[in-house]
Amino acid sequence: MILENIISIFILNYLRKNREITVDFLNWEKLLRIGMGTGAALIFLEITHFLPVLVLTILTILLFGGVTFLSYKVPEFSKGKSLVYAILPFMAISFSGQLIKSVGPGFYDSIENYFEIAGFFALMWALSIWWSGRRQRKALEIERLKAIEKEREFEISQKIKAELEIQVTARTAELTRQKEELEKTLSELKSTQSQLIQAEKMASLGELTAGIAHEIQNPLNFVNNFSEVSEELLQELKDELDKGDVAEAKAISDDIIQNLKKIHHHGKRADTIVKGMLQHSRTGSGQKELADINELADEFLRLSYHGLRAKDKTFNADFKMDFDQSLPQVNIVPQDIGRVFLNVINNAFYACSDRKKRLKDQAGNMNDSPETYQPTVTVTTKYLTGKQSKSRVQITISDNGLGIPADIKDKIFQPFFTTKHTGQGTGLGLSLSYDIIKAHGGEIKVISKTAGNIDEKGTGTTFVIELPL
Repeated sequence: MILENIISIFILNYLRKNREITVDFLNWEKLLRIGMGTGAALIFLEITHFLPVLVLTILTILLFGGVTFLSYKVPEFSKGKSLVYAILPFMAISFSGQLIKSVGPGFYDSIENYFEIAGFFALMWALSIWWSGRRQRKALEIERLKAIEKEREFEISQKIKAELEIQVTARTAELTRQKEELEKTLSELKSTQSQLIQAEKMASLGELTAGIAHEIQNPLNFVNNFSEVSEELLQELKDELDKGDVAEAKAISDDIIQNLKKIHHHGKRADTIVKGMLQHSRTGSGQKELADINELADEFLRLSYHGLRAKDKTFNADFKMDFDQSLPQVNIVPQDIGRVFLNVINNAFYACSDRKKRLKDQAGNMNDSPETYQPTVTVTTKYLTGKQSKSRVQITISDNGLGIPADIKDKIFQPFFTTKHTGQGTGLGLSLSYDIIKAHGGEIKVISKTAGNIDEKGTGTTFVIELPL
C-alpha cells in the first residue's frame, strides 16, 4: 500500500496548491496537512509492520476515499476531479487485490497475474489521463491568460482612446483659438505691411525729391549765370550801337544768341527733371507704356547720387554708365521700374560708402587705404537678342563695396530683411523691387564676392535685372 498512500499524498498536495481560496482557507489547509501526515504515517507503519496488512489496507482505502470526497463534493477542490478520475481504476484494482489477498490468499495466488496486468494498464490509463489533462489545463491556462491579456489591452486601449479623445478635443479647441488669433494677426500684418509699403514708397519719394532738388540746381545755376552774362552783353551791345560799331555789335549778338540757346537747353533739362518727379510721385494707373531704359537708368542714377549727396554732405562716390545704344524701347510701368533702379542704386552707393567709412576707422597699414579706394557704382545695359519672344533687356548695377555674405544672400529679397544700421532702412526696398520685376515677367538676381578682409580688392555686388520686351 506504499504506492497508494504516495498517490493519496500527491493528490492532497495537488488539492492544497490548486484550491479555490475562500474564508475557510485556514481550516482546509489544516485538514489537508492532517491527511498528508496520515498518508506518511501509513507508509511508515507498513514499512515497520506495526499493523496488520488488512488494517493498513482499510485505512489506506479510507484516506483515498476522503481524497475522492473532497474532490467531488467540496467546490473549492473541484480541480482535483480529473486527477482522481484518472487514478480511480488503479486504486480500485489495487484495493480489491489487497482485500482478496487478505481474505483468501490461495485464491489470490491463482489470479494474481490478472491483477498485476490490470493494475499495469490502470496505471498507464491514469498516467495518460493525467498527461492529457495536464496539457489541456496548460492550453486552457494559456487561453485564459490570452483572454485576460486581450481584456487588459482592450481596457488600456479604451482608456487611451478616452484620453486621446479628451486631448483631441482640447487640441481642437486650442487650434481653433490659435487659428482665430492667427487670422487676426494676419489681418493686422497685412494692414501693417500696406502701411510699411506706403512708408517705403514715401521714403523713396523723399530720397528722389532730395536728388531732384540737388540736381535741378545745376540747370538753374546755368540759367541764372547765362542770364546775368546776357544782361551784361546786352549792355555792351547797346554801348557798341551808340558808338556805331556794327561789327562788334553783331559779334555780341551772336554771343547773346548762344547764351539764350544754353538757357533754353538747361530750362528744358529742368522741365524734364520736374516731369520725372511728378511722374514718380504720381500713383498712376499701373498701365505699361513704351519707355527708354537707358534714359530711365541715367536719370535715376543721377537722382540717387544727388539725393545721397543732399542727405550726407560727406558722401562722395563715382558712377559710370555703359549703355547699349541699340536698346529698343521696353513695355513697362516707368514709375515702378524707376523705383527698382532707385532702390538698387541706393543700396549700391550705401555699400560703397559703408566700406569707405570702415576703411577710415580701421587702423594700420593697408594696401587699399581710404585715399586709394574710390567708391564706384556702374550701370550697364545690354540687348540680349534672340527670337522675338525670347529677346530681353539686361540691366546690371555693380558696386565695389564689401559684398553680401553668403549666409544672408538668400534672404535679401525677403520682406523686412536689411543689413543697414537701425533707422537707415525698412527692409522693403529689395522685396518691392523683386515683386515689381516678377510682375513685369522679368528676373532679378544677385552676384556677390565678399571681402575676406576690408582692404581686399575685387569685391563687390552686382544686381542683374532682365526684362522681356
